Amino acid sequence: MRLAVIAAGRLKPGPEKSLAEDYLTRAQGLGRKCGISKLAVTEFNESQASSAAARMAEEGRVIAGALPPKCFTIVLDERGKALASEAFADLLRRHLDGGTSDMAFLIGGPDGHSPDVRENAGLLMSFGPMTWPHRLVRVMLFEQLYRAVTIIAGHPYHRV
Repeated sequence: MRLAVIAAGRLKPGPEKSLAEDYLTRAQGLGRKCGISKLAVTEFNESQASSAAARMAEEGRVIAGALPPKCFTIVLDERGKALASEAFADLLRRHLDGGTSDMAFLIGGPDGHSPDVRENAGLLMSFGPMTWPHRLVRVMLFEQLYRAVTIIAGHPYHRV
């Protein structure tokens, strides 16, 4: 299975980017042993449109254009379902075992995702009811992806 992270906004050099790259590298390495052949990141500039609705729509079009065909999408949204780490790992395992070829995690801009992006999601997922800046969401997502592959691989990183 190939994983993609498609994100509005670009990480600038600094501690968040270093930490995100560390977890991404770890997840890519161990993920190959679990059947995840690729974990790619696509970043694009946040929209500069004059209204929130226009910004979300523009970013939604960019996201839609970056998705592989027949991709299972997980939209990160504060109104989504919060999953425990084990449940997140089970979700990945089910898709690996079920033959899903592509899965994408979508991170919106400051205004969130357009209604179209949310409605077409395979899953709306949340890191809790708080609003998080995209820089931290990316770090948290990569850490949880790494944690999930360690759970799948039986690696001792995740301790209960």
